[in-house]
Amino acid sequence: MIRLSPQKQGYALVLVTMCIWGGFTLTARLNAQWQISAWDITALRFALAFCILMPILIWKKDTAFLWKKEPFILAMIGGVGYCLTAYSAFHYVPAAHAAIFLNGCIPVCTAIAAWMLFRVPFDRHTWISIVIMLTAIAGMSALMYQETGVAFGLGDGLFFISAIWWGVFTVLLRQWKLSAWHAMAGVAIWSAIVYVPIYVLFFPKQLSTPEPIHLLLQTIFHGVFVVIIATLSYVEAIKRLGAFKTGSIVTLAPFIAAILAVPLLGEPLSLAILCGLVGMGIGALQPWRWWARPDSLKAQLEQQKQQSD
Repeated sequence: MIRLSPQKQGYALVLVTMCIWGGFTLTARLNAQWQISAWDITALRFALAFCILMPILIWKKDTAFLWKKEPFILAMIGGVGYCLTAYSAFHYVPAAHAAIFLNGCIPVCTAIAAWMLFRVPFDRHTWISIVIMLTAIAGMSALMYQETGVAFGLGDGLFFISAIWWGVFTVLLRQWKLSAWHAMAGVAIWSAIVYVPIYVLFFPKQLSTPEPIHLLLQTIFHGVFVVIIATLSYVEAIKRLGAFKTGSIVTLAPFIAAILAVPLLGEPLSLAILCGLVGMGIGALQPWRWWARPDSLKAQLEQQKQQSD
């Protein structure tokens, strides 16, 4: 990768991030099939990340940031809260619902959280996205009610709560300007410190039910690839390609995973789900912004950068 141009490095890093984020959707759904509970995988994920990251921080003598309030708050929201609701949701609904009610709703929830917490006004693109997404959800719910008699389920609600968690997490992370390394390490370590003891003492455990190889694979993927590698590759891709281009491309991953779940996991793809995927995908990706002239897009990104600074 050293010989590649910064732009090609950025696309390579985006590809890595997409594979891991898409894999998160598929493997989290596999947890339900392999009878790995949300309580168990959350504990295993953060315990492994803690065992890897804490020795590195001690060796680097870089632990002072952990005692600030910001990493702790981010861990409770984007770590423990997000993982418990998202992993639980996959036990109730197929992977396609995650693309719609989780990944599709994250941009809108982020914009709403920014307005509620810091009074950041909605721009024109956000309003367009909200209209498209609400229309898609309304059409999907009507079709689902005709097909099954139920418009929404418990899993859909849990995914939407997860989108709220992640939206608040994103806004706070942007406001507090933590580095990628400190944000990732702080969330993983504080999540382990708080959640794992509570899990050991009070939560139900099903570690003897799944196959050991399944537990091992899920722990390594979610504890190393999702927590550590994907976070770092995503941030490095933003440095090379910009936030808009990187975010737009990476957002495709869960929607691609939802389609792959049909042949790989044998999940259904009804007209209602297809309507939701298309509508939420368009609203989240905001493809009309790609049609802007290069100079206007460049000016827009520069303006966003100045506002963030």
